[in-house]
Amino acid sequence: MRVSGQKVAVNICYEDVFGDQIVQSLPAATLLANVTNDAWFGNSIGPEQHLQMAQTRSLETGRPMLRATNTGVSAIIDPLGRIINRAPREQVFVLNGEIRGYQGNTPFDIWGNSGIVSLCTLILIFAKYRRRTK
Repeated sequence: MRVSGQKVAVNICYEDVFGDQIVQSLPAATLLANVTNDAWFGNSIGPEQHLQMAQTRSLETGRPMLRATNTGVSAIIDPLGRIINRAPREQVFVLNGEIRGYQGNTPFDIWGNSGIVSLCTLILIFAKYRRRTK
């Protein structure tokens, strides 16, 4: 989908929890959008956690995210995962903010979860080797 010359990768509801699915829409997309129904969380910390996961997707991909929810936390998130503006829970609200699309790859775009899994494996091997030499 294109909006104001930007190619938008739209994900629905909990799809923004899965970074590997978001990466599939890249590098063509310059920004992310999430439309979600957080009502099923009820009066819990779920909507805040869902927002934090959306922030993680922005940071991983280096793309800003526009997030619209019916009862949760609607927000504008910059490419570094920082919240530019957010709406209160359970309220009709109009968010204002400015974002710019981003093109290019981040390490997560290139390696996905295999990068961190490989790093953790190397650390474990090093720790085991070091323990044996003592």
